[in-house]
Amino acid sequence: EMLRSLVGSEMCIRDSIMAKEEIIQKVKETMEAPSCFAGLKAVCQEYLEAQGTGKEKEAAEKLSAALKDCVQSIDTVIPFFKSEAGVKYFGKETAAALAKAADEAKEKGSKYCICPACTAGGYLLDHIHEL
Repeated sequence: EMLRSLVGSEMCIRDSIMAKEEIIQKVKETMEAPSCFAGLKAVCQEYLEAQGTGKEKEAAEKLSAALKDCVQSIDTVIPFFKSEAGVKYFGKETAAALAKAADEAKEKGSKYCICPACTAGGYLLDHIHEL
């Protein structure tokens, strides 16, 4: 019985370490994405630098707030890609391709914008309790 408890505890610790490593990887993916704006990059960097320090919880709260503010929903970006402003920003062909890709992503269940920053940031939002 005691052996099973120890094995179970070791598995929980291992899973926790693996989850944290995945979170750190997604934070890096978010901040390294070309579509990530400078303010979010800075908050991601602060979070990474706070790991293992007394500032970790505060940095996680700040990152959580920044992600909630910055990561766009799929329902927000689809109309933009299809709008005149989207065409002006991306060009007609790119805007149409982005709209099509976003429509397809939504059909598959995606909740977030399809850009690299929002994709990684969306993962973090879905795992916010692990920050």
